[in-house]
Amino acid sequence: MILLEFLAAAMSVLQTAFFGVAVLTTVAAALDWGVRTRRIAPFSGFARWIRGSVSPVFAPMERRIVRAGGLPSAAPWWTLAAVVIGGIVLLSLLGFVREQFAMALVLGSQGAGGLFRLAVSLTFGFLNLALLWRVGSSWVQASPYSKWVRWSYAATEWFLGPIRSVLPAMGMIDLSPLVAYFLLGLIRSFVLRA
Repeated sequence: MILLEFLAAAMSVLQTAFFGVAVLTTVAAALDWGVRTRRIAPFSGFARWIRGSVSPVFAPMERRIVRAGGLPSAAPWWTLAAVVIGGIVLLSLLGFVREQFAMALVLGSQGAGGLFRLAVSLTFGFLNLALLWRVGSSWVQASPYSKWVRWSYAATEWFLGPIRSVLPAMGMIDLSPLVAYFLLGLIRSFVLRA
């Protein structure tokens, strides 16, 4: 119970911190974008201060964007998107871990039937996590052979392959992860009821 309370308190603190970081990043992104696009006088003292103190924060993202063929003026907004998405992902993962611990405490105290339900829930939770990781990595065009992504392909290809072979082609859109997500939920609830 202490661990669950600690995780709840950590999530509350992190939510506030991420909101503050997102607000500061929004203000910095707007100012930097204004200087880069000359909506703020580029040779004023304020613009020099922005270029000297705020722009270096966006430099790593700017290098990635330029290498990908994008405009450097988009770096502040991509950085903001990375901060917001990173915060959402981290908070979601902490919530997932907290729910798994709570479920383990409840089901672990119910004997053999509870342990079976716990094993089934953890297995399907892992498969859903691998599926979401695989979809997210495809959005950012990460290599499926990367050490960060390979595990999700290994964990999900055995059930995505047959679904993909049955579904009709939809151009560039692969609906098999969506179908697999719903099928996993149905199978999980069926196994837990039986």
